[in-house]
Amino acid sequence: MNCELEDYGNFPGIYVHVPFCRRKCPYCNFYSITDTKRLPAYMDALVDEIQMVPKPPVPCDTVYIGGGTPSLLTARQIQTLLEALFKQFDVTGNAEITIEVNPGTVSEDKLKRYHEAGINRLNIGVQSFNDDMLEFLGRIHSGSKAAAVIRRARSAGYDNIGLDLICGLPGQSIDAWRGDLYTALEFLPAHLSCYLLTYAPGTPLAEQMHQNRFKPLSEKTCGEMFLLTHDFLLAQGYEHYEISNFAYAERGRSRHNQKYWHHVPYIGLGPAAHSYLNRRRYWNVSSVNQYVDCIKSGKLPVEASEDLTVEQEMIEAIFLGLRCREGIPVDLFEARFGIDFQNRFHSVLSRNQESGYLSLTGDRCALSRKGLLYADSIAEAFIQMV
Repeated sequence: MNCELEDYGNFPGIYVHVPFCRRKCPYCNFYSITDTKRLPAYMDALVDEIQMVPKPPVPCDTVYIGGGTPSLLTARQIQTLLEALFKQFDVTGNAEITIEVNPGTVSEDKLKRYHEAGINRLNIGVQSFNDDMLEFLGRIHSGSKAAAVIRRARSAGYDNIGLDLICGLPGQSIDAWRGDLYTALEFLPAHLSCYLLTYAPGTPLAEQMHQNRFKPLSEKTCGEMFLLTHDFLLAQGYEHYEISNFAYAERGRSRHNQKYWHHVPYIGLGPAAHSYLNRRRYWNVSSVNQYVDCIKSGKLPVEASEDLTVEQEMIEAIFLGLRCREGIPVDLFEARFGIDFQNRFHSVLSRNQESGYLSLTGDRCALSRKGLLYADSIAEAFIQMV
């Protein structure tokens, strides 16, 4: 079976959650802990979970090791993990195998040994090259350290490198954000994720905001940063293929992340990991201790599951489709849900086409450059008509 990039929809992906951090970032709402003494027990349980999970009937073509801070794992632990995955699952020979890297946790030797173990793509959590911004975000690295790690990654043999950046930080100027983009492009990354800072409920950063310890950047400035990012990166040859993601030509796209956006099955392993198979979504317990105990008792650590209704799937297809450059494939949408797309959504289509926020050309319904600024509210207008 061929496994080129355009065939990503034919293969499931594997996600592994590594829920450990040296220090928890105040804006992060992903499950992780800082007690790394639990790492050996977690690794033993993870290998056992891999052996317990049913093997899908078709090959997998992506593995994504996220967190947390997966780069806290030693090269030997990564090798053990990948060996267990390759033994249990049919992983294609040209699979995209990614690990998220915190610049404060890796040496060139570790990166080389990751590469030797089978990692062929890095996603480096730079967030900013500005030390003041990094301090605000609670990161454990400096801008110069991030740059050094990218150079070491190149020396270690990686040619598929993605960088994560965050904009919209309190006190951040448009010029400072442009500077981060310029610096990032000096390293010729295949992929850039440019996220707008969010204040997730329950995070320390959200609490600090509510206590008026800093003033969030205005929506107007955040919008200007978003449009600057779009225009600047497109001028440099990148495609804006998802609302927060840019790739240098199609080959630079994250094959794994596209599975989430296009309802392709994926298997989640580790505490708090989510899976999606056969229209069912299920997720593991969000506790390392509980996760380990479940595995020791011979049970899969699934906390809960839900079978998606047709209405839920339609809502997700709209919301996720509008976030992507290609938009909603109207013919496939109609075939899948048995509706006439233009008749069902006539009013919202007309209103947003007239405003220049949306286009309906051929068999695609996609947001314009301006429309991407209002993606959530436009999606909500569609969803109200489901």
